[in-house]
Amino acid sequence: MRLLTFVRFLREITKEGAADLDWIQEQGLLAVKLTQIFALRPDMIGVEKCRQLQKMYRNASTIAIEDFSKILEEKAPQNFHNSIDSLDELPLAAASVGQVHRGKLKTGEEVVVKVVKADHKKRFQRDVKKLIRLMRVSIAFSPKLRRVGNPVSLLRHVEDYTTRELDLRNEIKGGAELKSIQERLNNSFPMPRLRFPKYYPELSNEYVLVSEFVRGKTLEESITQQDLDWEYLIELFRIHGAYMFGVGTFHGDLHPGNCIIDEDGHFVFIDNGAVCESPKNVSLPLFRFFESLSKRDMDGAFEALLGLAGERPSENKVTRFKDKMSTIYSDFGDKSVGEQSLTDLMMKTVRAAVEEAGADFGEEGFPIIRSLMYMDGLVLRTHPEVKLIVEMGPSLKEFREGLGLE
Repeated sequence: MRLLTFVRFLREITKEGAADLDWIQEQGLLAVKLTQIFALRPDMIGVEKCRQLQKMYRNASTIAIEDFSKILEEKAPQNFHNSIDSLDELPLAAASVGQVHRGKLKTGEEVVVKVVKADHKKRFQRDVKKLIRLMRVSIAFSPKLRRVGNPVSLLRHVEDYTTRELDLRNEIKGGAELKSIQERLNNSFPMPRLRFPKYYPELSNEYVLVSEFVRGKTLEESITQQDLDWEYLIELFRIHGAYMFGVGTFHGDLHPGNCIIDEDGHFVFIDNGAVCESPKNVSLPLFRFFESLSKRDMDGAFEALLGLAGERPSENKVTRFKDKMSTIYSDFGDKSVGEQSLTDLMMKTVRAAVEEAGADFGEEGFPIIRSLMYMDGLVLRTHPEVKLIVEMGPSLKEFREGLGLE
């Protein structure tokens, strides 16, 4: 992505009125992935703009029917051709990486067939490299960007999970890994509302993926239809938080299009190819920070963030840091998410921790921060009256007791 293209991209995202989604899609996969991140930020670009950008979750450009057939003919394993009874020509959904078509196996099982769009990988990696060079120039003029919302770390993270998504075998592997964790935690931290789709590895490969057809609605569809209850959201946060803070292995791209609520009320995580890791030296201080906030123990919360520094700063720096944090969180307990965005607070918090206490969030911290952006964006769109961290208090307590967080 060239400088002028990036400037126009930012203008399309931030300008008043509708963005040119067709133009954004023409700029390639990186532009689409960055748009999906902005689509969760009504506090940054407004609610109506977010609603428009959220079309990029499920309504990406589609592959022509003849090209789709050619991909299957050239790339699908022989077992696939021997097992498919019927396949819809028109896609069920199109996403940034690929698209899915509904079909049926000769056994009678209903499935979806996902294919990767052609030439994505090379162009995507080329665009990332160009934009990283641009961001490195920015860091040279502002070194603190390396630790505060480092744009290179953001791009590296987007590059990592997207590259893994481009090999559909990783989706089977990621789903199996997350399911194994769920089963291991069944006694100490049960998650009965979570399940994963059935995959057919013998019919799949790097370019073609066959999985069960899940009857239900995505979170995005539930949000649009205004029937996403708070009970469901808080349970989703409990599940995702357990993976993120307690285990350190979690779904790295759980946007509203990647979670289905099936007909039995289960959360079904899809697009499981982007599994992320969060090291304890980052996830544990952040867990302690949010746990203390939920108890309105502000000094405990501020102390927790000092754990992100390589060594404890001088007492003068600690005092300045806590004074600045006290200002940021002066009315925290009195405001809902709609009145005070969690993401906005986190950005101010990260900046204060870096500038005053020498904290280093590094590349490892971004997957967690990005997941928190998704969670915050969901609440802003559905239940802006909620005080999210206070509501999360019981789950945070359960994390400590059930997952052995100390």
